Amino acid sequence: MPTTRTVDDTSPVIIHFTTVHPRSDTRIRIKEVTTLAREWPNEIALFVQDGKGDEVDAGNGFCVHDTGSVAQGRLRRMTFGAWKMYSAIRAARPKIAHFHDPELLPWAALLRLSGIQVIYDAHEDLPAATLSKPYIKPALRKPLAATVAIVEGFFARLCTKVVAATPAIGQNFSNLNPKLVQNFPLLDELQIDEVTQGTQLPHHFAYVGGVTRIRAAVEMVKAIELVRDETIRLQMAGTFSASLGQELERIEGWKRVDLYGWADRTTVSKVLAQCRAGLVLYYPEPNHIRAQPNKLFEYMSASLPVIASDFPLWREIVDGAGCGLLVDPRDPQAIAGAMQWIVDHPAEAAEMGRRGRMAVEERYNWDAESESLIALYRDLLPAT
Repeated sequence: MPTTRTVDDTSPVIIHFTTVHPRSDTRIRIKEVTTLAREWPNEIALFVQDGKGDEVDAGNGFCVHDTGSVAQGRLRRMTFGAWKMYSAIRAARPKIAHFHDPELLPWAALLRLSGIQVIYDAHEDLPAATLSKPYIKPALRKPLAATVAIVEGFFARLCTKVVAATPAIGQNFSNLNPKLVQNFPLLDELQIDEVTQGTQLPHHFAYVGGVTRIRAAVEMVKAIELVRDETIRLQMAGTFSASLGQELERIEGWKRVDLYGWADRTTVSKVLAQCRAGLVLYYPEPNHIRAQPNKLFEYMSASLPVIASDFPLWREIVDGAGCGLLVDPRDPQAIAGAMQWIVDHPAEAAEMGRRGRMAVEERYNWDAESESLIALYRDLLPAT
């Protein structure tokens, strides 16, 4: 029988580490680390950098090690903060170090040179994301995106393995035979009891995630204003910048928004349980068109019909499952029309939600993806 580890044990076999994501990150902690801890109990740790101290997750069989407070500013985080993380990982000497931030690629390469197997978990299409950064001058975006692709590819080749969160991201590393581990929902986490589904629910709509301009924050608030019944509200769980908040507050529809701020998984579940449909309305930016946003599948998992951007990939998912409506995310009238259809056709909308849940149970769930992750680790740890 393995002995129980504590946070003072700094010699785990497997370490996941991040200087950017919170220790509660769904993909990293709730899905990947927890999954691996079930297969290799008490042999895995999560290294973070948030200044909140060490933690033992006794229920799931792993520890969280805090490498210090968050470095102020992106440059300090990428240098001083990354150095602290690198030093902590190297001192722990795991067999595998699995990291989740592209800015850690050079440091991961150093870990690889020191004999540690390193896995790069690519959460986003970094070159495509560069094309959409508002703080980069438009004339510089394409050459900078090309440079990012070259640099990311160079350091990725120095890693033991690349894990891709979507097929589109995997295409960026096609010459490295990446492992696809998609960010689909846990089957039981957001499931709503059938008693609360359908026509018994209030006519509210949910948006969960970062509240930004390119995720149609303005259009969603304008749309809820256009829905006829003033008792219908938008339940919004997420955070936004002060400047965007001031703009949203000037829209008449803001009076019909219930704001939850950043929401933990329990709160997200409660929000979805009181809504008729979920909104995922990204602008057609390069990083969005081929994305697979987690919230899309979470709405489906919660048996909610979705109102989503009309992108080819999203049409394939939504129309393929028959689980929602597709609209132009920049058109508040179109969004409001989809909302009104959900309100006016409760039985058909509930059936959409049931079909979405069925698609999650059959295809879009973490169970299958976790097997891919476990298989990768078994290949890298044959003697463990």
